[in-house]
Amino acid sequence: MRILIVEDNARLLKSLKMSLEDEGYAVDAAADGIEGQELAEMTAYDAIILDIMLPGRNGIEVCKELRHQQNRTPILMLTARDAIEDRVKGLDSGADDYLVKPFSLDELGARLRALMRRESPNKTGVLQVADLALDPATHTVARNGVQIDLTSKEFALLEYLMRSPNWLFTREMIESHVWSYDYTGVSNLVDVYIRRLRRKVDDPFDEKLIETVRGSGYRLRKPD
Repeated sequence: MRILIVEDNARLLKSLKMSLEDEGYAVDAAADGIEGQELAEMTAYDAIILDIMLPGRNGIEVCKELRHQQNRTPILMLTARDAIEDRVKGLDSGADDYLVKPFSLDELGARLRALMRRESPNKTGVLQVADLALDPATHTVARNGVQIDLTSKEFALLEYLMRSPNWLFTREMIESHVWSYDYTGVSNLVDVYIRRLRRKVDDPFDEKLIETVRGSGYRLRKPD
């Protein structure tokens, strides 16, 4: 899943980015409101972490403008103030939730997962396709009850496919969603990770779920 962090505190920004990347998220970062808004306008994110006090354009203004543009990406607002007035302003501007600094990284992760499962019919957050189950909260994957060990990027790729079973994803869609802008790597990156996933998720089992659509991309097939 792809996250945007807009935070002007360089130390906090680096810490949040590293922590979320360790969890398998693709993370883009901006240190001011203007750049943050530009990134949010041109990229489909799963969630935005947005500080209120930002140079250039504050978080309230950024949030209001994104909502005015019908951008429905979940927004988690960060603030160093704990006054009721600031919380109210953040939520009234269109934010979905807020966190008061300082906060724990565990709570941040839990709030992000809660935001992203609001649109899901399964409120537990566990994704299920056939006998394959993925739990974003515990970062575990199992098929037919057998635990499967995945790297953080393999997990992120599988989660992306499982959130829209039967949907055809092009290589470009997958790369732009699972990897951040600052990633530089091999040109066949998506193909490499699909092969790795197949070895772990499909090869040991009779029914194959990951399909290649020749010349188009990949999808996770949901059996009838």
